Amino acid sequence: MLGIVAFFVMVGFGVVVPVLPVFVRGFGVGYVEIGAVVSAFAFMRLVSSPFCGWLINLAGERTILAIGIGIVALSSALVGLAQSYPQVLLLRGAGGIGSAMFSVSAMTLLLGSTPLGMRGRAVGFYQGGFLIGGMAGPALGGVLSLVSLRAPFFFYAGTLAIAGLIGLFLLQRRTQAEPDAAAPEPAPLREILRDTRYRAACLANFAQGWAALGVRSALVPVLVVEVLHQKTAWTGIAFAIAAIAQTLMLAPAGTFVDTVGRRPAIVGAYAVGAAAMIAIPFAPGIWVLIVLLCLYGIAAAFMGTAPAAAVGDAAGARGGHPVAVFSMFSDAGAIIGPLVAGLLVDAWSFPAAFGLAAALMLAASAYALRMPPNRSLPRRPASSPVPQPDASEAGFAAGEQGSA
Repeated sequence: MLGIVAFFVMVGFGVVVPVLPVFVRGFGVGYVEIGAVVSAFAFMRLVSSPFCGWLINLAGERTILAIGIGIVALSSALVGLAQSYPQVLLLRGAGGIGSAMFSVSAMTLLLGSTPLGMRGRAVGFYQGGFLIGGMAGPALGGVLSLVSLRAPFFFYAGTLAIAGLIGLFLLQRRTQAEPDAAAPEPAPLREILRDTRYRAACLANFAQGWAALGVRSALVPVLVVEVLHQKTAWTGIAFAIAAIAQTLMLAPAGTFVDTVGRRPAIVGAYAVGAAAMIAIPFAPGIWVLIVLLCLYGIAAAFMGTAPAAAVGDAAGARGGHPVAVFSMFSDAGAIIGPLVAGLLVDAWSFPAAFGLAAALMLAASAYALRMPPNRSLPRRPASSPVPQPDASEAGFAAGEQGSA
């Protein structure tokens, strides 16, 4: 059910992605203002996330998921009716509240109901719902933009309404996490924050939020139109092809994360993603850009599974608050990223904006080398020393993290 919900959410979101920057640009604003619209959504997600764990405990994952999607649907429809830039900015920000409620409740439910040895594949399956929707969404958004730049926002509201109804009526009324015999009792958040796996996952999520939401989504549509001089529809086509490449890699990525480890998945994927990010602004044509976006998509299949799986490893079955904090790091990257990227483009160039995003991804890759090499090392109390893995464990280990 979560995979189906993710599909309908992403179909609508994918329709809006290629249109939003151009739609905002139509109000006569600059690149910083375009970035501010993306940041407003992420900022409201950030300030709302700390309350999501409490709301989930109060009403259950199913109810919070449905209410959150409903809020995003209403705000999206109102964006389609907006007549000024401030209206768009405020309405997109309001949608971020609902987005936080949906994403935290869905990921808490997912990580809490899957055993340690299957978390990478479970997150990959969930991400598959987003990406299959992402195949159709951007291309459809490009086509709808030829009719009207406002039409995609109403379409998005409709797909979100379907997703909310599925979550409300087809998910169980109150889902309890499956007990994991190997997992200890839930630990305080302050203890989980000391776990190297959790810190590496949060840093990786920050870099991914900055690069994917703050730079790629905000600047690639403008790059296509104003630098490569292509129609808006090509942005949707490029994102759709990249989504196909990412989807095809999800199953191998999930298996890799569960069997080889979280650590090598993060180290390698973020290094490859950084290389693609550096090259994107130098693409001489639309087809080279598509190839680079596909390379980034392949890396993103691992970036979308490994950090989140590591959060589940560190936090245990009932990780509503740790998942919320993990989500906040992505939101922080998505808030700061587009603003800084817009300033860099206005002051210097597109390569400067994409280069900074690549540097953050390389930092996440380097920090992940500090993760314990044991693939399935359970969380243990802070007072207990962490045993060193023996030689037989060392090769079985490197990283159990999967980001959403």
